[in-house]
Amino acid sequence: MPTEPVTSSGSEANRKTKNAFTRRNFLIGGSAATGLILAWAIWPRTYEPNLTASEDERIFSAFLKIAAEGRVTVVVPQSEMGQGVYTVLPQILADELGADWRTIAIEPAPINPLYANEMLAQQWAETLLPSGAEKWSEEDGARWAAQNFAKRNNFIVTADSTSIPAYSTSFREAGAAARVLLTKAAAARWDVAWEACISDNGFISHGEKQLRYGELIADALEQELPDPVPLRSSPVNNLVGQDVPRLDLPAKLDGSANFAGDIRLPDMVYASIRQGPIGDTRLKSFNREGASKIVGLVDVVKHDRWIAAVATNWWAANDALDKMSPMFETIGLLPDSDKMDTTLEQALAEGAGVRFASRGETKPAFDAHQNIRAHYRAEAALHAPIETRTATADYKDGHLELWLATQAPSAAIRAAADAIAISTDDVTLYPMLAGGSFGRNLDSKIAAQVAIIAKNIRRPVQLMWSRAEEMMHDHYRAPALARLDAATDKAGRIQALQIKIAAPASAREQSKRVVRGMDEITAMQASIDEADAKAVEGADLHYNIANFSLDHHPAYIGAPTGNWRSNAHSYNAFFVESFIDELAAKAGIEPLSYRMQILSDRPRLARCLTDVAAMAGWDGGLDNSGQGLACHSMRGGHIAVIVNAARGEGGLKVNRISATVDVGRIIHPEIARQQIEGGIIYGLAMALGSSTRFNRGIAVARRLSDLALPGLSEIPAIQVEFIRSEEEPVGVEEIGVPAVAPAIANALYSATGTRYRQLPLFSGT
Repeated sequence: MPTEPVTSSGSEANRKTKNAFTRRNFLIGGSAATGLILAWAIWPRTYEPNLTASEDERIFSAFLKIAAEGRVTVVVPQSEMGQGVYTVLPQILADELGADWRTIAIEPAPINPLYANEMLAQQWAETLLPSGAEKWSEEDGARWAAQNFAKRNNFIVTADSTSIPAYSTSFREAGAAARVLLTKAAAARWDVAWEACISDNGFISHGEKQLRYGELIADALEQELPDPVPLRSSPVNNLVGQDVPRLDLPAKLDGSANFAGDIRLPDMVYASIRQGPIGDTRLKSFNREGASKIVGLVDVVKHDRWIAAVATNWWAANDALDKMSPMFETIGLLPDSDKMDTTLEQALAEGAGVRFASRGETKPAFDAHQNIRAHYRAEAALHAPIETRTATADYKDGHLELWLATQAPSAAIRAAADAIAISTDDVTLYPMLAGGSFGRNLDSKIAAQVAIIAKNIRRPVQLMWSRAEEMMHDHYRAPALARLDAATDKAGRIQALQIKIAAPASAREQSKRVVRGMDEITAMQASIDEADAKAVEGADLHYNIANFSLDHHPAYIGAPTGNWRSNAHSYNAFFVESFIDELAAKAGIEPLSYRMQILSDRPRLARCLTDVAAMAGWDGGLDNSGQGLACHSMRGGHIAVIVNAARGEGGLKVNRISATVDVGRIIHPEIARQQIEGGIIYGLAMALGSSTRFNRGIAVARRLSDLALPGLSEIPAIQVEFIRSEEEPVGVEEIGVPAVAPAIANALYSATGTRYRQLPLFSGT
């Protein structure tokens, strides 16, 4: 698989693009929805592709190159983390083009405004606005501002399952434009109408006449495109909807695929790093002599906040750090779980909540009906990807080359450049495949660290965090505490529902790091007391309850938090779906029927529920049957899950997890299935473990064995069925996660009569 560099240079327009979120390019002052100033006049209106082409290649667009021998290279601006984006997006383009799948190659995109993730920028816009301005972010002006901000700041970010919905139209249009140009070139040679020609399987044909794409590329670029470019109403190849071979799989199977830890450069050395407790921590002392007998030790690089040992192999470097016994001192708060618990409780009980959803009037219903209350809790969760943070750098003559798996390439380039005081134009990034990420690779701290080390030792260096460093310095899924109050009538029907959630402003903190380049401590402190709409995502009910309110109570916990697979949906679905089950039990109504009576205006989710009930043989979870049900909607997708659990000699065992999913039109069925199955296993892991407590600024979990993750033998049978749909496709990477934990908790209640209200389910029990 080719690995192409991503640089901050390119077109003149690209060089002028600023990465920082500054007063000059996006200033909000006065009230939340006024005072917007954009330096519109000085910015270019159009941008040119900055791809590199060989002598036999022609660049058709920012997303496509075609070679004379017929190779079709698709340029992908999203990070491949195992989710299949290197196959699905090229599949969309190839289908519209009419290409032979065997001729498709892939290349990571360079830095260019043309690749900006405008959809994600719009979704994140509210996290960059002053707290309280969230409603403004829904307006047309905000959407326009977000789109322009994304382009002008090279916001090429992979996150929040946006790869397909954000880029599918661009890839389809790129394929259509190339098809029309090639067809026009062939039609000119044959002196026929181009509309009468067919593009299919890598050829342009008209009757018995036929030409390969490669024979037409020079002439094609001389043709004019119609406006608008016509899209196929019925693609000839029908690649979309087929399980075409994954483009990244052969290299992964034969070992030729390059991950960050696979890079080998001449004269390269290896580095390990130690960082102190979470917080405002400084390196106090270390014993250099302690490592003097380590064979292979090359150098020691110290920084105010960390120390790194460099050696001829990583194990020697890591051993040297152990021998040097570095000491750190922390000023101010040291994160501690007992204090976090108290902070969340105080925020919920005493803190000023900010209302993000409101329907009807809740107070009259609570005054007139029975009140039911429950508290739920979720611990901080770790990413724990198989691949720990790893990067390679080579600094020469004021220029830095950087090999790194990143979900935010512009942020990584900026972090590396700022760390060693060079221009971003002098950084070349080679984006690596990622061995999982789940949001972890939005962190660019390692880019700064490896740049400093490389500049100090003047040799190529590969920095790899140990597993303990990875887990002690994660950007955790935020811990949360929720209080749910329901008013129910004599028949058990919900007349009003109030949900209050105490949690850090995780998305705001994440945006400050990724977009504004803040370090994690500054980002946390700048987010204190900020309300965050994304902290309550997934709790704004898909149920039809007339009187409803949803509040976020900001809480500062002192530990950095950020994106995690399905983000706040992961805990909010657990809170809501568990509580709905509680209400059904108190009403004496079977859980499926209870949900269906309040899903009157959500036909797609209701269809998921009825279909999964039929597939799993739903028995109502009655008579201690061990069946549990949950459902969830997020980002345009819908899922319903049934868990079958049973008592055994070793305790309670999950025997089967069944899911019905509606994610619109499916591009690659097998990849979609794998993502849902992977999400379900991730949700199972979240239900059983994946979390950590904190003690004096240190995460208690420091090894994978500390996370209580399910082993292969503990993974139950998984059934997944998709509902056929012609709705627009949505991301499938995360929707499998949220409904699993509540379905398991509800199955446990069915089997044992015990209600579990915390994540992981058995924490504190």
